[in-house]
Amino acid sequence: MTGQSAGQVSSPSSVETRAGGAAAQGGAVQQAVPPKPNALLAFLKRRKLVLMTLVVILVAWELAPRLLAIPDYLLPPPSQVFTAFLGQWQRTLAATWITTSVMLGGYLIAIVVSIPLALAIVSSRVVEDTVEPIMLVFQVIPKIAIAPLFIVWFGFGYTPKTMLVFLLAFFPITLSAVAGFRAVDPDIMDLARSTGTSTWTMFRKIKLPQALPQIFTGLKVGVALASTGAVVAEFIASDRGLGYLLLEWRGELDTPMVFAGVFVISLVGIVVYYIVEAIERFTIPWHVSQRDPVPMNA
Repeated sequence: MTGQSAGQVSSPSSVETRAGGAAAQGGAVQQAVPPKPNALLAFLKRRKLVLMTLVVILVAWELAPRLLAIPDYLLPPPSQVFTAFLGQWQRTLAATWITTSVMLGGYLIAIVVSIPLALAIVSSRVVEDTVEPIMLVFQVIPKIAIAPLFIVWFGFGYTPKTMLVFLLAFFPITLSAVAGFRAVDPDIMDLARSTGTSTWTMFRKIKLPQALPQIFTGLKVGVALASTGAVVAEFIASDRGLGYLLLEWRGELDTPMVFAGVFVISLVGIVVYYIVEAIERFTIPWHVSQRDPVPMNA
């Protein structure tokens, strides 16, 4: 009994060794799970060079009119632009909402039409031979040149402006979606068919995921064109909206408010662009375009 008890009782050194190993293992487990970085801080870190460049530009812009004696009606400093905006911010934001609704309306219609049409072009030779030449003709026609026709057909109001935004955003989204669907590996599709996979499952699991990177490229290009199209449409056929106010401010030589209007509509376009980019990061986190760049000294 004495020998058996002695064999069962562990020495203090062995207990300390096991305790130290367990603590080290626990510490390793804790170190293996890094803290989740704040999304805003991560975004600012990725864009720090851009933000620093913007600060330098704003400072240089603020100093240039003062040092070079440039008249305010030619190049007002940012401080004057901000002061002018504060004096008309309610009117400006109300007009911005009208322009944003036109922009988003045409952009969303372009998405709804473009992606199914691209899939039909890739899936059917008849649709491809019929639709692609027509798309090519419409692509080379200047969209601003046919804007007066929209006024004749639809009159003034929401519809002609939305149609112009739709046409500007439609073509890059469609062409990118067609390129994405055509880039699907045919060997993977043949393998899926040989295993009896349904058409819907192949589209959902193979075709769409592989085409999404190209589709999102077209969506981001379409955002910029939609923002431009909304303002230009209001130049041509509108009595309200930010484009209309820009024409009014230009006629009054209110250059600070012209700059303010340009900044506001640019901000709207940037916000929508980053919303699309956030959806892209959430949808295709596995794609190489979503990986963080590797430092050169790593």
